[in-house]
Amino acid sequence: MLNIFTLANGRLVQEEIESLEELSRFKPIWVDLESPTVEEKRWIKQHYELSIPEDAMDDDIEESARFYEEDNGELHIRSDFLIDDDANPRSVRVAFIVNEHNKSLRSCGVLFSIHDEDVPVFRLLRMRARRAPGLIDEAKDVLLKLFDADAEYSADTLESIYDHLEQASKMVLSGDVTDDVAREVLGAIARQEDLNGRIRRNVMDTRRAVSFMMRSKMLNAEQFEEARQILRDIESLDSHTAFLFDKINFLMDATVGFININQNKIIKIFSVASVALLPPTLIASVYGMNFKFMPELEWEFGYAYVILLMIMSAVGPMLYFRKRGWLK
Repeated sequence: MLNIFTLANGRLVQEEIESLEELSRFKPIWVDLESPTVEEKRWIKQHYELSIPEDAMDDDIEESARFYEEDNGELHIRSDFLIDDDANPRSVRVAFIVNEHNKSLRSCGVLFSIHDEDVPVFRLLRMRARRAPGLIDEAKDVLLKLFDADAEYSADTLESIYDHLEQASKMVLSGDVTDDVAREVLGAIARQEDLNGRIRRNVMDTRRAVSFMMRSKMLNAEQFEEARQILRDIESLDSHTAFLFDKINFLMDATVGFININQNKIIKIFSVASVALLPPTLIASVYGMNFKFMPELEWEFGYAYVILLMIMSAVGPMLYFRKRGWLK
């Protein structure tokens, strides 16, 4: 899908393009390509003289492969954006291309973004830019606002993680943690730990992208200050993710501790039962001996006597253990 965004009365207006002729009728500040087809890439190359790299969304982690400037003045930025999906939280790689210097090209002053699926941060920015006139003046504003919205989206997701961990805390600290409850809590904690790790990686990636924009000297004074504010917001998110990691580790240790307690209870029951059955076992062993002269062997009530003696020797320790509370 090929969407372009123009400015009208200070608001961002979206147009969906279905042909090269439609593309030539507009002067956008932002061209968004979601899962672009070969034909749509050809339109961009033909109209804007811009070639979209085949490896635009590769998973390179080296800074030189993700943030660089071409000889023709094009700045390339690859950054990850978070998708907080309950079933499958993930990060989506987005490639940005912006030309601010080479005015001989039609791409000058236009931000190009390429990604494989729709990103919540993009929807958030489009909604805000339609409702708030003057929010965006040029292509660089779009890029900065996307990173700003990404930091805000990460903050909202951290609040959601905290809420889920609070629910897990109530379940763990209720005092009655069965194995089923422990299994449910561990699953919830693992999901939140994975999401918290993704947020930490996401904000680190955003920090690198914003820092590159500041070093490239592409920002004016107002935009530079906005970029610094984004970095300050990211710094605050780092401390929150560290706090949540500590809370996750505490809940994990507490839950595993309750599992160990439950297992110890089971082992204690087996231990008590084993001790209680030792006296009957001793009696049975004595009367299982092959001695010739044993008084009870010829006694009419010898068998009943031994059975009763074994029962009493088993019940006696069990009553004692119960009185001491060892069977709970």
